[in-house]
Amino acid sequence: MSMPSRPVSISSPSPKRWWALVVLALTQLVVVLDGTIVNIALPQAQQELGLSDVERQWVVTAYALAFGALLLLGGRVADYWGRKRTFLVGMLGFGVASAFGGVAQNGTELIIARGLQGVFAALLAPAALALLTVTFPSGRERNTAFAVFGTVAGAGAAVGLVLGGVLTEFADWRWCLLVNVFFVIVGLIGGIFLVKESKAEGNNRYDLLGALTVTLGLGSLVYGFSLAEHGWAQIETIGFLALGAGLLVLFVVIERRVAQPLLPLRIVTNPVRGGAFLVQAIVGSVLIGSMLYVAFHLQIVLGMDPLPAGLATLPMTLMIMVMAPVATKLLSAIGPRPLMIVGPLIAAAGLAYLSLITADGSYFVQVMPALIVVGIGMAMIFVPLQNLALTGVAPHDAGAASATLNSALQIGGSIGLSVFTALYASTVAGYDGGGSELDAFTSGYAAAFVAAAIGMVLASIIAAVFIRGSKSDLLPQGADAEASPALPVH
Repeated sequence: MSMPSRPVSISSPSPKRWWALVVLALTQLVVVLDGTIVNIALPQAQQELGLSDVERQWVVTAYALAFGALLLLGGRVADYWGRKRTFLVGMLGFGVASAFGGVAQNGTELIIARGLQGVFAALLAPAALALLTVTFPSGRERNTAFAVFGTVAGAGAAVGLVLGGVLTEFADWRWCLLVNVFFVIVGLIGGIFLVKESKAEGNNRYDLLGALTVTLGLGSLVYGFSLAEHGWAQIETIGFLALGAGLLVLFVVIERRVAQPLLPLRIVTNPVRGGAFLVQAIVGSVLIGSMLYVAFHLQIVLGMDPLPAGLATLPMTLMIMVMAPVATKLLSAIGPRPLMIVGPLIAAAGLAYLSLITADGSYFVQVMPALIVVGIGMAMIFVPLQNLALTGVAPHDAGAASATLNSALQIGGSIGLSVFTALYASTVAGYDGGGSELDAFTSGYAAAFVAAAIGMVLASIIAAVFIRGSKSDLLPQGADAEASPALPVH
């Protein structure tokens, strides 16, 4: 008699599985909130450590770039090396990196720590999702588990902003990093005793050359955009952008030839999926890039303390949660294409209104209405996006497709933040409005919001061009009846 391909203990019900869900959901919360928790703390960190504006940008970019660039490899490591083992190593490394960042004495150390957080988050996130999949293999329990996991992911960004405000105002900005140590201790204990090991079977080989080229390519591209602050025509800017583009072309060539590619090209060459990935990248640029400048405007220009500033960013997240059920019903009625076209345009309108901010303006008049409108538009995008990104994907490609979607968000955010920072810096440097320094800052923030609005219009055009087909084609096998909001992993 042949042995079963999967250990019976993994798929058999266990009383520990719900406690395992708590541990895995906690992991997802840590990974997501760390994308935003430092946003509110950055003004204080910049002042204490003497960070330049570029260094300030890289505190955010280093995490998103390392996370996004290594997610695909992290998923492969988890599948091949062992998901529990990868989870525990990722958790431990994330905790050490967080502690290092919490005691950083200069900008370089803080940026390195954030990069290391991203590296270990790229191991942690796919391992946690894979463990959730094998712990709850099917049925109603699986749907419940994924609903809990997705809700935590969706709330994580908002939790990060509020928790960052609380810690920065009542303790110190360093606790925005040190607090992770407590989560990590719980995650390690729970992971050791509650989670069972599993791994993909067969002859599995790592695509190390593909991983190296895509990581260096994306890093060069993002660094080149960050250098644009000193001028788009500078030799260093052009050189790193060209190097990044060349390495990404080489990555595509490698993926076409290698037996077990890091990213099977069939995942991204499908027009619908490719369009969804491009839209996700632009959404990432807005959520990670331009929204950072909302936090700066609230604290630096409007003079809010960290906690009120964190709370002041919540209208967008709350509106996403309120509108998600409405968008889900619309998805069942009219399909994903109209939502993917109209949603970005609504978000663009909110960003355009946000660009009208003034140094002496009111939060309730100039900022909050814009965040509400952006939230409405984002809800219309998030609800169909996950389904579209996985449309027609073979089961053995589902993990890579999901990782690609999350990578698109993080890499889009990294590139977007670099571009917005360059626009902000050039606008402030060239400001001649005759006002105060705060007026100059506000003009820089407004330039970033205008660029973000243009990006969302481009996302609408991409959706109109690439996401074609009937509702039944785009949401096969009853997906419209089960659609649920795919909130982003920041």
